[in-house]
Amino acid sequence: MQYDVVDLIMQDHREVERLFDELKNHPEKRPLLTPVMCGLLVAHSRAEESEVYPPAKDAGGEDEVEHSQEEHAEAEQLLAKLLDCEYDSPKYEKALQDVIDSITHHVEEEEKTVLPGMRKRLSAQRRYELGEAFARSRADHLGELPGQATREELLTQAQNLGVTGASNMTKEQLRKELEKAASS
Repeated sequence: MQYDVVDLIMQDHREVERLFDELKNHPEKRPLLTPVMCGLLVAHSRAEESEVYPPAKDAGGEDEVEHSQEEHAEAEQLLAKLLDCEYDSPKYEKALQDVIDSITHHVEEEEKTVLPGMRKRLSAQRRYELGEAFARSRADHLGELPGQATREELLTQAQNLGVTGASNMTKEQLRKELEKAASS
């Protein structure tokens, strides 16, 4: 069965929105759903970064991809903060709202620019190929949490952002460059 990568990405977006609703309205579910939501977002981001953004960038979406990559870096920092909070604290409420605001903004932009651009500029066959690669990569990364990226994954993120000299950087140098990009 073939799946269009754009449809798969949008399905993840709807699932994350559902999880946000559960986390906001059912605090008793937070101990179980917070790591699930964080793991889904990390797996989704890693799959987009490795399998979707490079061809989207090549298909004329360079600025959109760089901006999306910056938003992924910012989201990962916010998710790490959320995981450090006690589930019943006001600090958790604030951290969750920051995550929701950031991810909602990213989803809205991606669904208005990057994804329609991919539908327009990439053939259906190419989107199906990317769908398979995205699903495989996403499955490989499920369960990972913020801050667990390998050097290779950080390098991919830096290349998506157009960071010069990234291939010569250490893992820590790459992490610092990505943090700078996320805060700019």
